[in-house]
Amino acid sequence: MADDPMTPAEGSGAARDGAGDSLSALGALRLPLYGLFILSILYTLYLTRDIALPITLAVLASLLLAPAVHGLARRGVPRAVGAFVLLSGLVGAVGGIGALVANPMLDWMEEAPQGIAQLLVTDSGVYEAYERMTRSAREVEETVEGLRQEEDADEAPTTVVLESESWRGQLVVNAQRNLVRLALALALCYFLLVSGDRLATQFIAQLGSRARRRTALTVIRQSQREIARYLMVITASNSLVGLVTGLLAWGVGLPSPAVWGVVATLLRFIPYLGVGLTAALLLVISAITLSEPWMMLVVPGGYLLLNTLVGFFLEPYIHGYRMSINPVVVFLSIFFWGWLWGAIGVLLAVPLMTVIQVLLSHIDALKPVHRVLAR
Repeated sequence: MADDPMTPAEGSGAARDGAGDSLSALGALRLPLYGLFILSILYTLYLTRDIALPITLAVLASLLLAPAVHGLARRGVPRAVGAFVLLSGLVGAVGGIGALVANPMLDWMEEAPQGIAQLLVTDSGVYEAYERMTRSAREVEETVEGLRQEEDADEAPTTVVLESESWRGQLVVNAQRNLVRLALALALCYFLLVSGDRLATQFIAQLGSRARRRTALTVIRQSQREIARYLMVITASNSLVGLVTGLLAWGVGLPSPAVWGVVATLLRFIPYLGVGLTAALLLVISAITLSEPWMMLVVPGGYLLLNTLVGFFLEPYIHGYRMSINPVVVFLSIFFWGWLWGAIGVLLAVPLMTVIQVLLSHIDALKPVHRVLAR
């Protein structure tokens, strides 16, 4: 008997089943594809960090300075002149602070290892053991050198010279690389401030629907507002902490108290990690410089107490409720951007998280991610 032919209804049902299986297969592949997409973005950001970092820094700086350029333009100052004046003032301020801090910090970093070693071994048997070990090593070296000189003069010994770059050399190389990145960022930021409005307007005009254009404009304006507010409040609180720290350092007699006040101000721009690093530095310099144990704890203890008070009243407002970011997310973002882009990435971590949160909160498809990251 011949097989019964398939009816049209049965054929359409089989087609629907096949389509359903295909959609299920695509749904199963969605998560791996998202993972590969994210990994490709991270790899691209790391591979192109010499380009991506200046671009990111320039965009964030332009978001911060654009309202000031607009204000100067409303008062009759050309945008090109206003942008140049603002960037010149910013570079001058950063350069002045760097010149104030650089030499004392470099001198202290050279003297610190010897001072720490002396602090750890003085007035204990460890110092004598260390001296005996040093003398023994010197005697062995002299003996080997004497035996080497007694060898046949015709056999020229092979000399192996091990050279390692000093920390100063490494610091100079890293500083040169970062200066090139900063120069590129400044140049791009200048052009964004001069003509960034036209670029943003043309970009928004291509988005099609009015709702999309409104969302893009809201994201840009809110990012500007949130970054400016964050930097304004954090700069004020950091300056207060730095001023009090400098006064404490001057009161107990630490060398270069103004430098330590500036260091306390700058390092506090790195949330959480900067406070711990500053406290450790203040403890070490106090232990090396001061003789009384209680005086060694005045500056680091006062710094930690002040940070606790300021953090209790201001930090939740700045890092938490104002930006609605979970502190754990902020902490992890510092590690992530620091690993990706180094020291500059650490400083950019919180402003970047601010922009990302604003973006996530205005895109419907990404709002679940915003709710996960929010406080």
